[in-house]
Amino acid sequence: MIKKLLIANRGEIARRVMRTAHRMGIATVAVYSEADANAPHLREAGEAVLLGPAPARDSYLRAELILQAAKDTGADAIHPGYGFLSENADFARACADAGVIFVGPSPESIEAMGLKDRAKKLMEEAGVPVTPGYHGEDQDPSLLAEEAGRIGYPVLIKAVAGGGGKGMRKVERAEDFAAALDSCKREASSSFGDDRVLIEKFITSPRHIEVQVFGDSRGRVVHFFERDCSLQRRHQKVIEEAPAPGMTPNVRAAMCSAAVQAAKAVDYVGAGTIEFIVDGSGPLREGGFYFMEMNTRLQVEHPVTEEVTGYDLVELQLRVASGGSVPDQGDIALCGWAMEARLYAEDPATGFLPSIGKLDRLRLPDDTVRVDTGVEEGGEVSLHYDPMIAKLISRGSTRDEAIEGLLAGLDTPLVIHPVKTNAGFLRRCLDHADFRSGTVDTRFIDDRVDSLAPAGPSVVSQAVAALVFAEGSTLNAARAGDPWSVNDGFRVNGDPVVETGLNVDDARVSAKVSVTGNTVDARIGDGGLVMTGTRFDPAGSLTGHLDGKPVRAEFEPRGREVLVSVQGETQLIERYNPAAAAEALEGGGAVKAPMPGKVLAVPVKAGDAVTKGQTLAVLEAMKMEHALTAPREGVVETVSVEAGAQVGDGDVLVTLQDE
Repeated sequence: MIKKLLIANRGEIARRVMRTAHRMGIATVAVYSEADANAPHLREAGEAVLLGPAPARDSYLRAELILQAAKDTGADAIHPGYGFLSENADFARACADAGVIFVGPSPESIEAMGLKDRAKKLMEEAGVPVTPGYHGEDQDPSLLAEEAGRIGYPVLIKAVAGGGGKGMRKVERAEDFAAALDSCKREASSSFGDDRVLIEKFITSPRHIEVQVFGDSRGRVVHFFERDCSLQRRHQKVIEEAPAPGMTPNVRAAMCSAAVQAAKAVDYVGAGTIEFIVDGSGPLREGGFYFMEMNTRLQVEHPVTEEVTGYDLVELQLRVASGGSVPDQGDIALCGWAMEARLYAEDPATGFLPSIGKLDRLRLPDDTVRVDTGVEEGGEVSLHYDPMIAKLISRGSTRDEAIEGLLAGLDTPLVIHPVKTNAGFLRRCLDHADFRSGTVDTRFIDDRVDSLAPAGPSVVSQAVAALVFAEGSTLNAARAGDPWSVNDGFRVNGDPVVETGLNVDDARVSAKVSVTGNTVDARIGDGGLVMTGTRFDPAGSLTGHLDGKPVRAEFEPRGREVLVSVQGETQLIERYNPAAAAEALEGGGAVKAPMPGKVLAVPVKAGDAVTKGQTLAVLEAMKMEHALTAPREGVVETVSVEAGAQVGDGDVLVTLQDE
């Protein structure tokens, strides 16, 4: 058995691997960059080794530094986690050459599945169904455009070395192909150092279903059933679940058998995932799934498989890497339902741009769901790494129970500030009628993004803020303990209704609050909501029922502002201030960099007329392309940058003329 394990990763996966290693009595070594000098995973390791500066290329991607750290600390094995060097065949080979166990598959298996075009050819030879497409070596743009026409639109352009949704573009029309190809190749080159692409037929109503496989050095391969990862945004998974909704025994048997066959074709050892694109236009069928790719590592979403099978997949990785065997297929049973939501530091209201900075407030669920996280209050979301804050995982005997468990976790309430998160967005996805019914494909979010990611604070957040402002006007010493227990109405100078104004997107939103007994009627703008069973604690909490469902909010008054946390959202909401709103509007024509990055393109020039939502600049940050758009219709006054420029957070890129 492994004696000392170095984890060549950071954040929640480093902590996750350490948790199992410590339970197994294995000593651990952490590595870190200068940006992670105070990260939680360092305190939990037996030893920690500094690799280098913050950029991953100077630290977590330096294979020679990691191997030297293993040598210096006497580690006999390295767990790569996911991302970074986890699917790097050269690193796996270097570990073997140094006499260190690589907790993962052989270099040959990684290479066989590492390039999508090569992997698809291999799967065709092994009899595994693959999606129709072009996987050739010739990368001439005119040939690629011709092949796309032959396949038939819509098509998907994919980086052959891609993963994580990077280097992937859907193209609906032939006239859009050239621009999409250029963008895809740029992102692929930046992310993977390889701009080659393949082209596939885009499956109508596609679902993304994957199978967890495990192989050992004795040539045995087993599966741990399937996971559905169809809820995605920009090809990145948002919510995953196991098992897949609508799965039948016959389709499951066919898909899992194909996954095992695929793994055996490359003599696979360790944890891996076979990903299938599935025709979701009707009921799942045995001939309706196609091999997409294999991830030769542990997956981010592995906890849902652990929850429904009862196996610790990290423990099994460590045992197999030490020469142990996988369990018999008959001993692996599927029980219950599990669901995982990825909590990211990103702002849905601004097109899901990453949100970086210090976590002044961070409170995650402590008992309602399983939480895998790599950050803590006072820590920082860095621009150098993936902006994940945590994974929230629930389990129930049914799918409905798993959904309700995740909703309860998001409703604790969860408190995160000032970094923006997708928590409210996750909640709206989970509570959507179509998701609850299992009607999900990879377009689910794109087709409903306006309702799932509305701009500004929710009406519930606004109502809580109005309630806090109104109650703050009426509190006195006699009522400070429980203001709702006094049956004297809710009055300010004799008026039973308190009216105030909230500043939402630099505009005034009227708010009227009235109370009858323990029922609160809050009218926000033209809409409203009614809460019953309401209890208001001036120390910072409010509970009640909305549409028959419990609502719990927490708040922190800050003068003319209040920090409200409710239903997954944490919002700083202020009373309306006409002078401040007018001042904010003066800067409404400036398009600024939302984070440090590199300008890839500026498709406008001074004097151009633009429409609201038109792309003014394309910024590369966190290895993703972000289109910065016009906030309103107007005329470009100045362009302050050009392609190739490095910009900082808040730098003005383009300005529009005053209206």
